[in-house]
Amino acid sequence: MKPDTQRELIPRDDAVHLIGALSAMKGKLLDAAQQWELLDESGHVPATPSYTALLQHAADAQDLSRDVLRLTADCARSPHSTTRAGSAVLAHLATAASMSSDAAPHFTETAESALSLPRSSHPTDRHYLKNRMVIDHASARAFLRRTSESLRDAAKELDDHLGFHRFLSTLTPRETPAPPPPKPSGRHR
Repeated sequence: MKPDTQRELIPRDDAVHLIGALSAMKGKLLDAAQQWELLDESGHVPATPSYTALLQHAADAQDLSRDVLRLTADCARSPHSTTRAGSAVLAHLATAASMSSDAAPHFTETAESALSLPRSSHPTDRHYLKNRMVIDHASARAFLRRTSESLRDAAKELDDHLGFHRFLSTLTPRETPAPPPPKPSGRHR
């Protein structure tokens, strides 16, 4: 294998470890996006949405964002971040970091609207606040889903890179044992 090609390879164990971390993080984000609901079973904003629960969504989203940022920073510090595959993974992680950091403020704005809702006396104000809550909460959940998609794309990039590893291993000649020395012939001169 050429030295340039060897330098471009991310060690298999490092790639597998990062794929595992990306998959676990992706799962957490998808679970949060699916479980953190605002609307009731009938598809309406509850009469008194829980400010505490909505604020907890924001706090948990902030924690998830911090984890994505940490994963991105670790990848950026890696000596493999300058390889073709490493820089592609890093690009997906940068998108994920950006998307995840946008989720928490939208959850916070949802909680702020929930706190203002009981104090609003005018029906138009209540209608506006409810609509704003739905939009902010849906946007926050969408940011979590888009973050998980970026993490999925980063893991796919690494999986493709492992496929490249497998391909290269089929091209490198296998070391074969040296043939045994020839046997002496039966004739002596």
